[in-house]
Amino acid sequence: MGFLTNRLGWVPNLFTLGNLWLGFFSIIISLQNIGNPDLLRVAGGFIILAVLCDGLDGFAARLLNASSEVGAQLDSLADLTTFGIAPAALMYSLSLNDFMVPLTDRISLPAGMILAAIYPAAAAFRLARFNVEHDPDHFIGLPSPVAGLIIALMPLAFQERLLIPAPILIGLYVACAYLMVSTLRYSKVQVTMVRRFSPVRLAIVVVFLLSVLVFLGLRYGGDFSAAGLFAIIIIYIVSGLVTFILHLIQEFRV
Repeated sequence: MGFLTNRLGWVPNLFTLGNLWLGFFSIIISLQNIGNPDLLRVAGGFIILAVLCDGLDGFAARLLNASSEVGAQLDSLADLTTFGIAPAALMYSLSLNDFMVPLTDRISLPAGMILAAIYPAAAAFRLARFNVEHDPDHFIGLPSPVAGLIIALMPLAFQERLLIPAPILIGLYVACAYLMVSTLRYSKVQVTMVRRFSPVRLAIVVVFLLSVLVFLGLRYGGDFSAAGLFAIIIIYIVSGLVTFILHLIQEFRV
């Protein structure tokens, strides 16, 4: 069994590298296509695909009994690239590049990059804390892949950014950064699903949900399914706030 594990150890790492590569591609596309909504949707799409790779690497590691310390560290580095730096590059190209501070008649400083830098710093802190936390049922702070999904879906869920004013998008961006470093508790949905479903049934559920999103996209347009996924993630984000408020109410009653 140990021999088989060693031979198959590359499988989860390949998914992790897929996560890293997709994040890298997203960064390049975002920075080369500032203000181009069509290609920024492609950049967001790469981040969404990377979320699937991020889920599959852990699933493959457990299924093949091929978990390793190297794999865990590689996963954190890939997540920082894809869910820390790539969303920041996407947001900069989508809205933050408009903020310029003139230094001379010919030179202007892109001040939006300072605001954009808040997000990857928060993601780095969040991932570092994740590596040392030991709560089996909850995340402390908003998981970086969830925050990255919100940013990735912005150009996909709303065909033109004018549909939602830029200050709202920027406010949501900053809120995601704050929630990552907060101490709000978020349920580990994947842990609950693994406990309730066998690997085969879990795969069936995931494929079914993805099929529904694809069907909605084909039937009503890609922006419809993206908006639906955006709404689901917002509900998950709000769940952490609701849990925090309920906890405060219970403490106040005591």
